[in-house]
Amino acid sequence: MDTNCIKLFVLAAETLNISAAGQQLGLTPSVASAWLAKLEMQVGADLFHRTTRKVTLSIAGVEFLPYAKEILAQQEAALAALGQGNTNVSGTLRFAASSTFAQRYIMPILPEFLDRYPDINLELMLSDSQVKLIEGGYDLALRNLAVEDSSLIGRRLANDTRVLCASTEYLAQYGTPTSPEQLNQHRLLVFMNTKPRKLINTKSKADFSFPPEKGKPRILCDDGASMRIGAKAGVGICMSSLWSIHTELQEGSLVRVLPDYKIDDNSAVWLVYPKSNVLTAKVRVLIDFLVEKIGDSPIWEAP
Repeated sequence: MDTNCIKLFVLAAETLNISAAGQQLGLTPSVASAWLAKLEMQVGADLFHRTTRKVTLSIAGVEFLPYAKEILAQQEAALAALGQGNTNVSGTLRFAASSTFAQRYIMPILPEFLDRYPDINLELMLSDSQVKLIEGGYDLALRNLAVEDSSLIGRRLANDTRVLCASTEYLAQYGTPTSPEQLNQHRLLVFMNTKPRKLINTKSKADFSFPPEKGKPRILCDDGASMRIGAKAGVGICMSSLWSIHTELQEGSLVRVLPDYKIDDNSAVWLVYPKSNVLTAKVRVLIDFLVEKIGDSPIWEAP
């Protein structure tokens, strides 16, 4: 199977423009169409639906696309191992991340990344809801949970220490809890679908958790930034990552609640990618860049 045809297919799938994809490879529209027709004969399926108005991927094309990218990645890795191939890092990288984390730490440093690697284009899927990495065709994702999926490989970026917090106004109005039992008497702001996490204290052997297993949180939310804003406004007590609220803790708009208790979990900020994928140059340079800018000494862990 001709990898040049596969490269053309991937470009055409990304642009949905066969002529433009061919132009990137120095091909005339007729030659580009002929190359794709040759590839379709080899795979035994139509990869595109073509009309006079537009080009779309067929079901077979959607299914073939990740394998096509894998073939090109394998070729790139093999040439790199032999000291050959294109030394310029290029291509489109699909990256999924928490929108809350991206707003604070990734978007501000993107200009430097784009300047370093002018031939890399980014497709960003930013949501605090966890996306399906393989099914979505993502090259890399940032997650705030321990990697439990055996089909993924994880690179730990930084610690993800979580604390209970609230605004001083809320605590002045409703009181400051001095023990976990008192949390049931407060308005709790909880991230949606959060599993209870143990609260531990070396001086106490009692078993507590947040959110408490008894009772129901007053407010559920699926957006970390909105939770931070709500907590500052006095909505209630919430559990937040230090990376999300460290600025508010420093300025005093949020304060720790039950600071003698530790949230016992193994959460960290991870960069993950499918185990089946070769770690391509474009993915490697983004991982290295994020580790350099964020992971070496995270600002939220500074004293």
